[in-house]
Amino acid sequence: MKTFYYSHPDFLLHETGIGHPECADRLRSIEKALAAPEFSNLIRQSPPLGTEEQIRLIHPQSHIDAILEAIPKQGQHYYDQDTVLSPGSRLAAFRAVGAVCDAVDQVLTGKADNAFCAVRPPGHHAEPQQAMGFCLFNNIAIAANYARQHYQLERIAIVDFDVHHGNGTQAAFYNQPSVLYASSHEMPHYPGTGHPSETGVGNIINVPLATGDSGIEFRQKYASLILPALKNFKPDLLLISAGFDAHKDDPLASIRLVEDDFQWVTQEFMSIADSCCNGRIISALEGGYNLKALAASVAVHVKTLMNRPG
Repeated sequence: MKTFYYSHPDFLLHETGIGHPECADRLRSIEKALAAPEFSNLIRQSPPLGTEEQIRLIHPQSHIDAILEAIPKQGQHYYDQDTVLSPGSRLAAFRAVGAVCDAVDQVLTGKADNAFCAVRPPGHHAEPQQAMGFCLFNNIAIAANYARQHYQLERIAIVDFDVHHGNGTQAAFYNQPSVLYASSHEMPHYPGTGHPSETGVGNIINVPLATGDSGIEFRQKYASLILPALKNFKPDLLLISAGFDAHKDDPLASIRLVEDDFQWVTQEFMSIADSCCNGRIISALEGGYNLKALAASVAVHVKTLMNRPG
């Protein structure tokens, strides 16, 4: 498998301050794990800067302007109680958009089979007109609309296994039947959305996990609800909001997944993608705040992407 790995020093420039869980050390830990010899065949990519035109595929210009105007010249500025801006946030956020859009180009033109984008800031909480939950622009939602606009794809599936519900992605596609959004997430938990009754036009699938659930419940719910929906939808492209904060050691949640669970779900996604869209998968980093657990979980996720199922 030709797996592209997107990373860039600009992602480290988004400085969130001492003690903030969404910190640059997250990417440093991932980079160290993926430097192991077993990742020698990973094709490392330096992403271009994204553009305002790409961001406007999801967010109005007023949202972009509000973010850019709030970026401080020095130090940190709290956009809300969780979401921090620093002088380097613009470069990081635009580079993240550039990474996911370039991944779409590479995967849909056959230069890559799949891709993992180690980006920050994350994106899935960013609603079209509201930054929140550490997120400024919704990277994975932008990638979906970029693929629809530039490659005329009829059906795109986004699956989100971050422990927090991707309210921003849901809001972006709530009434769009050509995009399936499926999420597993701890409930009740931030941001409070993601009830099973939130179904859009039949294209939204919310699968809450209860506090303390382990890989047993996680796998059962995927096998009975999310995976059949993906198979039935038959997407032309599968996008993953890859948050690893459902790990048992993560400080921000109470789900008890281990690395094998992330490997299993990645394998299942690959099998479905192989059957309906030539294996085309693009995964973008969302959460994951225990550095050791994050690095180990990303490593098994990427290693699985590098090896065709079967």
